[in-house]
Amino acid sequence: MEKVMNIIKPKPNPQQQLRDWQRRLRQECRNIERQIRDIQREEKTVQKAIRDAAKRNDMVSAKALAKEIVMSRRTVNRLYENKAQMNSISMHLGESVAIARTVGHLSKSAEVMKLVNDLMKAPDVAVTMQEFSKEMTKAGVIEEFVNDALDSALDSEDMEEEIEEEVDKVLTAIAGETAAELPAAVRKERVKQSAQMEEEEAIAEGVDDEGELEEIRARLASVRS
Repeated sequence: MEKVMNIIKPKPNPQQQLRDWQRRLRQECRNIERQIRDIQREEKTVQKAIRDAAKRNDMVSAKALAKEIVMSRRTVNRLYENKAQMNSISMHLGESVAIARTVGHLSKSAEVMKLVNDLMKAPDVAVTMQEFSKEMTKAGVIEEFVNDALDSALDSEDMEEEIEEEVDKVLTAIAGETAAELPAAVRKERVKQSAQMEEEEAIAEGVDDEGELEEIRARLASVRS
């Protein structure tokens, strides 16, 4: 019965099919914009939590929250990239309308195929783009292909280092603003810890210059008093 209905049901002409895809792509772009706004709004809350943690001298919590911001910003960048690729697909489909008017059918597009393939690897829009892929393959706009997602396990170590660097920058930018507002006792404790570490490192490295070592000890004594 379903086959009979498919035969009876009139197929949309190429122009209608293209416009429908463009309409759905615009809707997906609006969804992405909404996601970005939600993430950026949540980031403001996390920034406040980082400053509060810094005031308590709870740098472990502050660093964990800073990592959340780093990951959120990476997600936002990825979403912006997804949106740009969807807009590019819509533009190429618009160009195909003129060709379809001339030849009477949809033509294959290598550009659309590449963009759809890339977006199928993006976790945020993978399911949606798989649906588009099936429809476009059936309509003859793209060819059926195997998703050749690369294993990024080899890059995980480098990525972790990049994330750590970004976390430190975020922590400095946000928690650094509250340093001057910290209670005097907390500031003194931080300086004391820094001086102690400096003395321990100097002794461990075997500093030969007695004057340099005495200078370090003098700084430590001043913060202890």
